[in-house]
Amino acid sequence: MSDKPSVLFVCVHNAGRSQMAAAWLTHLAGDRVEVRSAGSAPGDAVNPAAVEAMAEVGIDISAETPKILTVDAVKESDVCVTMGCGDTCPVFPGKRYLDWKLDDPAGQDVAAVRTVRDGIRVLVEGLIEEIAPDGTAEQAPADDGAEA
Repeated sequence: MSDKPSVLFVCVHNAGRSQMAAAWLTHLAGDRVEVRSAGSAPGDAVNPAAVEAMAEVGIDISAETPKILTVDAVKESDVCVTMGCGDTCPVFPGKRYLDWKLDDPAGQDVAAVRTVRDGIRVLVEGLIEEIAPDGTAEQAPADDGAEA
C-alpha cells in the first residue's frame, strides 16, 4: 500500500463527472495522490462535451476510456467519491465516502458542462486541502502587517 492517499471517483457511466474529477485531481495534486475513476454502468466513450470543456482549461482527457467499477478499486482507495450512482458503490469499513451532488453532463452542451467542470474543480481543491496539502501555505509566515 502506498503512503500517498488514493481517491476513487465514481459516476454511472464514467464518461463525464468522474473523468473530469480524476483529471482535475491528477492535474492539481500531481503525484501526491493516487487517482482512479470508474462507473457502475460504464459508457462506450468519454463525453465529447467533457473532453472539450477540460481541453479549454488545458487538460486532455481525450484518451481516457470509461471503466467498470470493481470491488478491488474500492478496496484499494482511501476515499470513494460518488456522483449520482446511488448505492451501487460497495462499502468497506475504514474507507471515507463522499457524495458530490453534481448535474449529469450527459447530453448537455459544452456551456452546461463548463459549469459542472468548474464545480468539480472547487470540490477537488477542497479535497486536496484535506488529504494532501502541499505544505506551502503552512510554511509561509503570516503577514499581519505589524513590524517586529
